[in-house]
Amino acid sequence: MKALILFSGGVDSTTCLALAVNKYGADEVLALSISYGQKHRKELEAAKKIAEFYGVQLRQLDLEPIFRDSDCSLLSTSESEIPKESYSEQLLRTNGKPVSTYVPFRNGLFLSSAASIALSNGCSEIYYGAHSDDAAGNAYPDCSSDFNDAMNRAVYLGSGEQLKIIAPFIGLTKADVVAKGIELGVPYEMTWSCYEGGETPCGKCGTCRDRLAAFAANGLLMES
Repeated sequence: MKALILFSGGVDSTTCLALAVNKYGADEVLALSISYGQKHRKELEAAKKIAEFYGVQLRQLDLEPIFRDSDCSLLSTSESEIPKESYSEQLLRTNGKPVSTYVPFRNGLFLSSAASIALSNGCSEIYYGAHSDDAAGNAYPDCSSDFNDAMNRAVYLGSGEQLKIIAPFIGLTKADVVAKGIELGVPYEMTWSCYEGGETPCGKCGTCRDRLAAFAANGLLMES
């Protein structure tokens, strides 16, 4: 295989998957879906359906025990409410620290785990969907260019120079990601972004707001 995709079933990772399939073909792509103790399984269910749509192999990994001590509002172990505000509004209260939906060093753990799985399956690249909107204001520091560069170097050296991290959207906005996905025919109606696990997206959490804005910037009026 050529590429392993960190795959949540959301907008960004699904666009990454489409990029890799378009470049290498479905047989050369492995999707990795990770459970980290989130309050619902909607994104995991979406990941399975989208992997079937693209005809790629899907692996699942459970890292929930690592995050049990965290009070991150996304996690089932937390009693904190998920904020119904934009990230910029949340950052006004955090004094520049990550927002409450930041899962401690999640991308670092995900990428490290993915590196081992990628090497074991003969992959030479790991794709993930970090973009500039998530990194803005330090909301999610593990989506920044500096973090990506450091992790890429660590994985490259630690793999004996066999494996690289590809973050195709690291300098782009979510609207840019959606624009690329439209070109690739990504089935965004199959994706799930909402931090809540209701029958329909809440439309008010930070990721719903960003998703709606990205679609609107591309002339799409879609359910969040």
